[in-house]
Amino acid sequence: MKKLLLILIIIVSTSSCISTKSTIKNIDNDAIRPNVKNGMFIFTEYATDSKYGMDADYPVNIGPSNFQSEEVLIGYFFNGLQGPNGEKIEFKKTETCCPFPTEHSNMGVGLLSLYEVNFEGYTKKQIFYFNIYEKGKVVCPKGFSIKK
Repeated sequence: MKKLLLILIIIVSTSSCISTKSTIKNIDNDAIRPNVKNGMFIFTEYATDSKYGMDADYPVNIGPSNFQSEEVLIGYFFNGLQGPNGEKIEFKKTETCCPFPTEHSNMGVGLLSLYEVNFEGYTKKQIFYFNIYEKGKVVCPKGFSIKK
């Protein structure tokens, strides 16, 4: 009886992984990452949607990438931004979440990286979602400004 229950649990758990569908809505396989200069992305556009980067369904898609370059790419992203009044941005990775299917991972599954962000001198923190597995348009999010 225990073996039958274990087999049933394995079948149910593996079939749920196979049927998982991505909820990410802003993947664009034709998107090109911004140019990099002096260790930062050179942004040319602002986001039109306030969910961009701050919602798991609308992450900043900076992939496909590998784990060694995640920190570098996310550093380029934040180094190219500043607060609305020119404030310096502080950021740190806090966790991963939100599994989704992807062809750009050996396991067939990707995770979003969550970064806590705040402006120098402010106490309110924001959470940013990053996807290093898929491409998407990389722009300056609402509430931020482009560093000159």
